[in-house]
Formats: sequence, C-alpha cells, structure tokens
Amino acid sequence: MVNYDAAGVIFNIQRYSLHDGPGIRTIPFFKGCPLACKWCSNPESQKPNPELMFQPDKCVHCGKCIETCQYSAISHSNPFFVDHDRCVDCGACAEVCPTSALFMKGKRVTVKEVIQELQKDESTYRRSGGGITLSGGEALSQPEFATELLKACKSKGWHTAIETTGLASKEVIESVFPFVDLALVDIKVINPQVHRENTGVDNRLILENVIRISYITETIVRIPVIIGVNNDLQSIRAIAEFTQLMHNVKAIHLLPYHNYGENKYALLGRIYPMKSHPDSIDTITMNSLKIEVEKLGIPCQIGG
Repeated sequence: MVNYDAAGVIFNIQRYSLHDGPGIRTIPFFKGCPLACKWCSNPESQKPNPELMFQPDKCVHCGKCIETCQYSAISHSNPFFVDHDRCVDCGACAEVCPTSALFMKGKRVTVKEVIQELQKDESTYRRSGGGITLSGGEALSQPEFATELLKACKSKGWHTAIETTGLASKEVIESVFPFVDLALVDIKVINPQVHRENTGVDNRLILENVIRISYITETIVRIPVIIGVNNDLQSIRAIAEFTQLMHNVKAIHLLPYHNYGENKYALLGRIYPMKSHPDSIDTITMNSLKIEVEKLGIPCQIGG
C-alpha cells in the first residue's frame, strides 16, 4: 500500500531530462542535504525547508518588503539586500513583492500531488524507456516521502532511479532501495580528510552504504571531477579500485566540474566557495582520467 498523504519538501520538478537515468525522465528535486560540497550547483537544495531568495534585477525598490519584515532582515544597506542571519524564511516579504524579486524556493507537497504532476509524461516514459529520478539535495534526507513516492511510481510501472550521496542510516538504505531500479551514487574521493574538507562530512558511512546499495540494485558510480580535489590519476584510480568491492556496478561516469550554479549563491546571500577555481576542466585531463578507469576493465564515460 502507498501512503499518498506522505509529505515532503521539493524545490523543482524538471521534465524531459535526458540525463540521470535511461530514456526521457522527470526529476523531482528534494530539499535538504547533509553534505555542503564546495562545488554544489544546487545550493538552494541544502537547507531542508523553503528558503528566501532575492533576484536584484527584478527589484523596483518599492520598499514593501522592508515595511513587512518583522525581523529587520531586509535593508538596502545589506550587501545581499537580505540578512539571512536574521531572516526566518517566513515568506511574508515574498508575498508582498510585486515583481517576485523576493521568492521562496521550496514547497511542501504530498506524494499524491507529485504523482499528479509526473503522470503528465507517462506516455513519454513508456515510449522512451524512461521514468522518474529522485534528486536534490539528498532524497534520503526525507526517507518516508522518498519511499512512498518510489512505491507509487513502481505501482504505475515506471522505471525508478535515485541520485544519492549515500549518506543515511542502514535502515533508510534498506527501506528505500528495494523500490529503486537504478542507483546513481556519488563518490567524491576516498581520502576521508579530503572528503571532510570539501563536503563538511566524513565519508566512511557513505562508502559502506554505496557497497550496501550495490547489493540491492543496479548501480552507476558518478564522480564529480573537481580541480584540486580529485582531478588526478591517483584519486580517480582509488575510487575505481573501490568500486571493485561493490556488487552490481554498471559503469563509472566522470562528471567534469562546471560553475553553472554560481549565480544562485548570490541569490541566497552567499559567496561561491569555488570562485577562485577555473570555470571548467579541460578535455585532455578528462580523457586521461577515463583511460585510467578503463585500465581496470570498468566501463567509463564522461558525463552522465
């Protein structure tokens, strides 16, 4: 039985995606993530609840938001206009903003409401061999909502996938992944100190869980290739060798770093942590890393 009243917080539903699993897919993006990766391209996903964002080019300086805010969190003297240390994300200012320069990112929804949106593309999933991919953020940070949504998708015969960091309890892993056809697990780096410095968390439980996940469902390992973190042959080979401890790994995907999410940090009143880094990784480096993985007999591709 599916609990269609189970509720969670998402910040986007992306349709007609050609990535994150086979065929044409629809991707619900979950709010909340236990990691804070310096290169995160969805910083609006990190906090678990809806949060305020500000788009300055839409502001007409009417002052209605300043009058409305009870916490003195909005002022033209603030570098980002909104003082997020004072802001409680109540959304009152966004409600009175005439141009939506201030807006809330994230919405509480039920499984029933999400399924109603997903089924608009049901015929597309069947024609293309596609389906649904849960992403984020980290869907495992809302385990009941994720489980019930996956169960609902499976009841309709849709292919299910999840993009995950793997950071959750053993109990969560064992409750969610029986309803997952394909796990896209991120492994950033094997060295725990390097992982902690760049994501804010230890990776020992993550590594235990990706092995556990691979024994439950088909798995693709995805490595975000980041300059100064893991863009060297030794780091990538260490991850590839680790995947040989896993059970059902279909391939390794190398995801070259990009800075497409940089502008979102300013909308959240934050400074982009990777600002001093190059915008991208060159093709020669990516190809050399791909060859290093393939030396171990593991299928590998750039992008995913």
